[in-house]
Amino acid sequence: MKQNNYQGALQQAIGSGFNAKSTTKEVIKGIDLTGKIAIVTGGNTGIGLETTQVLAAAGARVIVPARDIEKAKKNLQGIANVEIAEMDLMFPVSIDAFAESFLASGRPLHLLINNAGIMWVPLRRDNRGIESQLATNYLAQFQLTAKLWPALKKAKGARVVNVSSHGHQFAPFNFDDPNFLNRDYETLQGYGQSKTAVNLFSMELDNRGQSSGVSVYSVHPGSIGGTELGREAPLELFQQMGFVDAAGKMLPEVASSLKTIPQGAATTVWCATSPLLNHIGGVYCEDADITVLCSDSASPKGVNPYSLDETSAKKLWVLTEEMTGLKFNP
Repeated sequence: MKQNNYQGALQQAIGSGFNAKSTTKEVIKGIDLTGKIAIVTGGNTGIGLETTQVLAAAGARVIVPARDIEKAKKNLQGIANVEIAEMDLMFPVSIDAFAESFLASGRPLHLLINNAGIMWVPLRRDNRGIESQLATNYLAQFQLTAKLWPALKKAKGARVVNVSSHGHQFAPFNFDDPNFLNRDYETLQGYGQSKTAVNLFSMELDNRGQSSGVSVYSVHPGSIGGTELGREAPLELFQQMGFVDAAGKMLPEVASSLKTIPQGAATTVWCATSPLLNHIGGVYCEDADITVLCSDSASPKGVNPYSLDETSAKKLWVLTEEMTGLKFNP
């Protein structure tokens, strides 16, 4: 019987042998995924594309749901074992349609990689009135996982990997006003609470999903160069955070601290495939290992205890069911 990770009970390194510089190829070495089915959201750009390539090369059949099919086709051209399907995480109807189509194929789902996300965006709301970062980064993960649950159960030992961020340290989940209806919108507060929600959800789902044989992980990929995550961010924001100089050029010390895309996707791939995690779930991982508890947002490593709090996790589950109109009983 697996233990749960409430209050971060399992947050300690397990000696994976990997580190911040480890790459996807290193963490998947010797692992054969022949016959396995994987879904990778955001799997046609950045660390999602790297994840897709590596899982497919190891033998998995990888389905990549994408908002822009033509862009996905172009980016995934030449990669064997890949299917492309349409899905837009800002539209719940689109998520349902994708999930129903997959379930209709009758296939088990061994790996669900909830990788897609947005950051540094202005205030936007979906057609339910929900703030876009909360809708995309968290509620879409909850809905897609819930809808695909029958296929995950069918795999008998599936894993769900939810891409979170050290940015969860920016903010706890605001239960009083999650959609910024009565407070000023601050994009990093919105991002932070969406990633805190991912951590709480991953921990709670792992506990609830134990009888179905499904393990769940949340992941901090690291700060990575060359992704599209900052495409909407104004230059002033990067200057404010000390990333770039007055001319908009990245500071050398920042550039040298960034991971490459293969390093950034390594923790996702490790959580999806490592035998070291066969009896551990609900944990937050970074640098291809389980990380430590840390409440200091200035610290470059660690997970904040507020994002692994049992009471908050259960409260969030109830609120999420209300916000999505979806009952999820794993």
